[in-house]
Amino acid sequence: MDDRKKDVIRETDAEAIRLAKTLIRSARFGALAVIEPGTGSPLASRVGVATDIDGAPLILVSMLSAHTGAILTDPRCSLLVGEPGRGDPLAHPRLTLVCRAARLERGSGEHARAERRYLNRNPKAKLYAGLGDFSIFRLEPERASLNGGFGKAYLLERTDLVTTAPIVEELAAGEQSALDHMNADHSDAIAVYARHFAEAAGDGWAITGFDADGMDLALGDDVCRVFFPEPLRTARELRRVLVDMAKTGRVADETQSDS
Repeated sequence: MDDRKKDVIRETDAEAIRLAKTLIRSARFGALAVIEPGTGSPLASRVGVATDIDGAPLILVSMLSAHTGAILTDPRCSLLVGEPGRGDPLAHPRLTLVCRAARLERGSGEHARAERRYLNRNPKAKLYAGLGDFSIFRLEPERASLNGGFGKAYLLERTDLVTTAPIVEELAAGEQSALDHMNADHSDAIAVYARHFAEAAGDGWAITGFDADGMDLALGDDVCRVFFPEPLRTARELRRVLVDMAKTGRVADETQSDS
């Protein structure tokens, strides 16, 4: 029986890690499973989702919600992300993360960064994010199970999903100014990123977040993920990579137009 189970799990490779990161970074919501206090029964709820700059999921929840009381009592939880499309919903990729929830202290630098990134991704949450009964929790991934579709199962570790290099803090320090600059002055380049690298349709895309692996884009309720050709090693590389990607996309567009 154990041998058959092992045969179902594929070896985790770069493609699986990339898909897992795409599912996390692209998620606007997910199913949060917690342990109900007193009964020990599983309790699942839908929550809004964003990611911290290192890849850990962030949730903004009311202290009046049953799932909030549950993770305050027992921080063990899991988060399911991945949206079904047309046809069989089980044929579409999804990721279950096994996590421990940590409430971020309002007024701390960690909370300020998480709130900024959460609201960049979910701007409608500005209506209630500042209310006293709402808190941001960071879900620390311990491991994850990726189902990439029928016959595509993988087991991932925290190190596959969360970036721990010094670039996390370096990039966080200048992230918002870079976002504001790109969204205000380089909408043409952002359109190239969306069209060429994410194959996303529509005009008016904006960048909602940078990280060492890539960037997140949004257009209304639609989101897409764009990976850099190579992960950034230092924050100073960001500008050069963005310029190079815009040039690459424009050349490809011109080549396609001439053909």
